[in-house]
Amino acid sequence: MALMGVQLVVSLLAASIMQRMAPHCSFARWLLCNGSLLRFKHPSEGELCALAGKQMPKQNRRDRRQNGENKPLTVPKDIDLHLEKAPVNVIDALVLRFFLEYQWLVDFAVYATGVFLFTECYYSVVDASKEVNIGAIWCVLTVLFCLKTLHTLMSHYFRSEEGGERSVCLAFGFLCLLVAMLVLVVREDYLEFGLEPGFSSLFDNLEIFVKQQGYADWSGCFKLRIPVTKLTVKLGLAAVCAYIGALLAFPGLRLAQTHLDAVQMNSDRPLIQILLHMGFLSPVIVLVLWVKPIARDFLANAPMGKTSVTLVSSEAFDSMRLWMIVVSCVLRLGLTRYHLQAYLNLAQKWVEQMKKEAGRIAAIDIQRKVTRVFCYLTVVSLQYLIPILLILFSTLSLKALGDFSWSTGAQDTPGVTPAIIMPTAAPVLSGALDEDEEGMEDMEEDIQATVARLSETFTALRSVLTPLFYRGFFAFLTWWVAVCQVISSLFGIYFHQYLMQN
Repeated sequence: MALMGVQLVVSLLAASIMQRMAPHCSFARWLLCNGSLLRFKHPSEGELCALAGKQMPKQNRRDRRQNGENKPLTVPKDIDLHLEKAPVNVIDALVLRFFLEYQWLVDFAVYATGVFLFTECYYSVVDASKEVNIGAIWCVLTVLFCLKTLHTLMSHYFRSEEGGERSVCLAFGFLCLLVAMLVLVVREDYLEFGLEPGFSSLFDNLEIFVKQQGYADWSGCFKLRIPVTKLTVKLGLAAVCAYIGALLAFPGLRLAQTHLDAVQMNSDRPLIQILLHMGFLSPVIVLVLWVKPIARDFLANAPMGKTSVTLVSSEAFDSMRLWMIVVSCVLRLGLTRYHLQAYLNLAQKWVEQMKKEAGRIAAIDIQRKVTRVFCYLTVVSLQYLIPILLILFSTLSLKALGDFSWSTGAQDTPGVTPAIIMPTAAPVLSGALDEDEEGMEDMEEDIQATVARLSETFTALRSVLTPLFYRGFFAFLTWWVAVCQVISSLFGIYFHQYLMQN
């Protein structure tokens, strides 16, 4: 197995470029600070006093606090307040909460896409079936980093003193646990993830691996433990699904709010509204693509009177499904600016709502409310982008590790590896060597031993975790992320459209 090949060199080069270019050239920083997003500045106390028709106190807030005057400056709520707009620049973005996590994750996803595209071109030119797919590793790492970032955001909600956010996450987690347990008992005739063949391949290869490791007595009882083991794995998978559902609760609720505001913001642009609706409903399309009676059976056996016509072959449908998911993710990524601008407009929207109320309000409360919207810009960006990246990179992992093809009719049916052949280190010739030559020989032996161990590890992993297993796992992961986003976003639409108005 070629470990020190072209793929590894390109991977190390991409990692080095990402580390060195991040302070100077960052796609994540450009996405927020390219001048297209406009934030709202909070008004000063002098501006609020001028709008209220009163003279600004000579003492500032600090002097009043030192003199024991804790009474805040208040103004009427119905003042004619118009917030000043300003483009988001780099200096403003650097102080935002979770900006470093946002920049690192988005830049890593960009470089992971570049490495994946290189490996796809490399595999199309060179027969590298025995090499490790470095692009797939980058894609899997992106999925893990996305989940880690969502966990960081959710832990922030759990540390909140109010506790309302914690209750929402737990409620969505238990709801997704129930849905996952129902989904995992559905037969493959309806939801064609391929989990059952994948698990069978995994346990069969584990049995062979255990036998080759010398545990024949225990492996004799392995088949008796397979039903219990499958049940345990499915219960663990249901728990993971509940965890992912809790992570995607607030991103879905936020998506619903920004979608409604973005559609209203572009009321005079029907084409943008159509694209926004298509992007919002794209997870529903992903959900339907794995429902076999609706998707594959309908296209493979389309009813035409008393006969059935095959519109698309099975291999063509697999490729078409990958392309549809990638195109939907690209569409949603292209609509990022509209959603983020709709979120920033919440500051002006809150001011317009305040003008309709009676009474007085502290000037500091107006400033805090307007500033708080901008402070959470990177959090909202992560909540919008991470679900898209999860679906996109789990689909790319499905393609690379599941031996699918972008073109029709070019893929093979994955099978079960019949045996695991462990490579051994090449023998080293001994003879009369000088001291320098002995030192070089020892170094070569260490390198050969390290390469042999790595080769043995990757060979064992590729023999146990076959493409059949990867197809079932990443297909289910892609579908489940779409399901969680559909559930949370539709609930968010109901909440913002009906519950908030009552």
